[in-house]
Amino acid sequence: QVQLVESGGGLVQAGGSLRLSCAPSRTIFSANVMGWYRQTPGKQRELVASITSGGNTDYADSVKGRFTISRDNAKNTVYLQMNSLKPEDTAVYYCNLKRAYVYNYWGQGTQVTVSS
Repeated sequence: QVQLVESGGGLVQAGGSLRLSCAPSRTIFSANVMGWYRQTPGKQRELVASITSGGNTDYADSVKGRFTISRDNAKNTVYLQMNSLKPEDTAVYYCNLKRAYVYNYWGQGTQVTVSS
């Protein structure tokens, strides 16, 4: 079993920045997709951004131009740089590591709170 260890959440004022990091407990030697999702109470978990082993990225429309996802394949680590944060970005952010039909791992979640 693989655990995903997240870090970097916290409290920030609107307009500020945070950087989230996520790494698995052991090295994964396969092509995969790493991503960040977020969830607020009463709502479904939604994709924020994802990145493939080859570097292809996908973003939710609400974060395009403000958030940047990147990864270090040697460390199997994924990062989410969040700039120009808004109160509506407040959520629990979850790291995800998956390979279709093979595995799908989730982190424990890290709280991001943006004050107005």
